[in-house]
Amino acid sequence: MSSQSSMSYPQSPKHRGVQREVLKWLQSLELSFYPNNVRRDFSNGYLVAEIFSCYYPRDFPVHSYDKGTSLCVKRRNWSQIERSLQRQSLHLMKEVIDGTIHCKPGAAELLVQHIYTILTQRSIRNVQSPETSDFTDREYQGLLPTLARSTASQAIKNNLRTTEIMAEPDITTNQRKAESILHMHLQHKSEERALNLGRFQVKPNLGHLAARTSVPAGRGDVRSDSRSSRDVTSKSCSSSTWTGAVVSFKEIKVCQPVTRSLVHY
Repeated sequence: MSSQSSMSYPQSPKHRGVQREVLKWLQSLELSFYPNNVRRDFSNGYLVAEIFSCYYPRDFPVHSYDKGTSLCVKRRNWSQIERSLQRQSLHLMKEVIDGTIHCKPGAAELLVQHIYTILTQRSIRNVQSPETSDFTDREYQGLLPTLARSTASQAIKNNLRTTEIMAEPDITTNQRKAESILHMHLQHKSEERALNLGRFQVKPNLGHLAARTSVPAGRGDVRSDSRSSRDVTSKSCSSSTWTGAVVSFKEIKVCQPVTRSLVHY
């Protein structure tokens, strides 16, 4: 066996996130087709209606749903699903549905697992709640090596779908979404630079090099604390050599040349 085959690579968001018991449950329903790509196959809502029709055949007639992939078809199917869910007093979160329509990372996986818990009355362990999910590829990018991660433009393309812009064509709203994605990307890169100064050839400043001592809170006057810190600093700097935790400073003595005075005869 080669060394490449034994290496473990992070799975793409398209092929991870659904629990094994949920996949077995989907196979037992005998759907019209098995969802090989959960994010793509659940986006138009047809499979969701087919799953609910197995439990509520009268409220979810499969023949009234379209298998198309356009944004108009997706909206029409999901609008009909939401009306049928209200008749059964069932609820799916709007954020999860919107993320599934626009094929956002993790949205369809979370939706399928939520449907599983609703219809089977069973709980799933280690499932991320919709409130803490941002439906971005941040987690997947963190698993990749540095050179394989997305650039700023690719991050915006991955997390801001074309269907999102079509569904809400307001320029200001889409601009805010792009700025939020860009801010998240730049923040992740700055954190990575701070943890790996040598790899990015970043020169550490005095804040990184100097030894820091924590000052207990609530001790006397601020002026007295600052005065005492200045005294300690002056005493440490007056010695010929001061050695800190990381950096050592040494006093340098310079000999000035002796100048002869001019003598007038």
